[in-house]
Amino acid sequence: MPSKDHYKILGISKNATPEEIRKAYHKLAHKFHPDKGGDEERFKEINEAYQVLSSKQKKAQYDQFGKTFDQNSGPSQGFDFGSTFGQNGSFNFDFEDLESVFGNAFGFGTGRSNAKEEDLRTGEDIRIDLELNLEDILENQQKEIKIRKYVVCDKCNGKGSEPGTKMKKCSTCGGVGKVKTIKRTIFGSFARINVCPECHGEGYVPEKTCSACRGEGRIKKEEKIKFSIPKGIDANQVLRIPGLGNAGKRNGSAGDLYVRIFLKPHHLFKREGNNLYSNTSISFPQAVLGDEIEIPTLEGKKLILKIPSGTESGKIFKIFGKGISYFSGIGRGDLYIKIKISIPRKISKEQKELLKQLKEKGM
Repeated sequence: MPSKDHYKILGISKNATPEEIRKAYHKLAHKFHPDKGGDEERFKEINEAYQVLSSKQKKAQYDQFGKTFDQNSGPSQGFDFGSTFGQNGSFNFDFEDLESVFGNAFGFGTGRSNAKEEDLRTGEDIRIDLELNLEDILENQQKEIKIRKYVVCDKCNGKGSEPGTKMKKCSTCGGVGKVKTIKRTIFGSFARINVCPECHGEGYVPEKTCSACRGEGRIKKEEKIKFSIPKGIDANQVLRIPGLGNAGKRNGSAGDLYVRIFLKPHHLFKREGNNLYSNTSISFPQAVLGDEIEIPTLEGKKLILKIPSGTESGKIFKIFGKGISYFSGIGRGDLYIKIKISIPRKISKEQKELLKQLKEKGM
């Protein structure tokens, strides 16, 4: 039997699949990681077991030689420094495993190792809420609002330098626009290349910063902005308007404007999808004999609705094409009118006598 049973350490069987080995390792590494209050010795055992069993070649040797394999593995006891650290000391660890296990413990897990380099000059996005009336969304409309935001500095035209002065090489990155940071962990040192925070990747900084914007190339002020709102937009939908966010630093790209829509409740109509629903009351004689009544629409115009004789309370009439415009821009939903028969609370003596006569005649 081997001096250390790697399978037992990870809590798996010898027939475990590579995926099962990986999952077991992740679970235990999370639990026993020293930076999370775990047992450092146990963590080292878990890592050692995973390094052996996750490699097809090492696993085969371990299954065949057992204890001999452990003793011949050198001081790392199964941790192959030849393949893991390379000949020049460079670290070849599986970063996918490292990020999924340790998250932000070492500054990993931000998603930036595989992402496009961030432009530190790009302006921030702006998010606002906008309340509209139901009538406002029947047609496309232009909206103009005032908002306080970063705009390009008009003194230096976004350069960040005092007019008439020059730009000089950034002392932080030496004009390269990037800096290397080293993170040291129990596994070794990790190098990462980042955009220089001083020059934001330009490689140059102002010899004398602009007195108006303090070198940022932008200032904050109230500005009028215009944007379009498409017809048929619904509550809680968010519009993205590119380039209307905060201006970027030193002529960097502007952020985006995100507008979240809210709709005011309507006193007559209720919206469900692209359809509108409304209630209207008719009298008992109108329900029995039938009639033509006027009904309002969202546009403000009135339509004639024919009530057939014998209409019951709760009857719903559908009027095509009088609902909300479709967001696609083609067509509209429908308007549904629910009938309610109004029963008067007070009637005259004459009306009471007539109703009695109708009752006697079986009505």
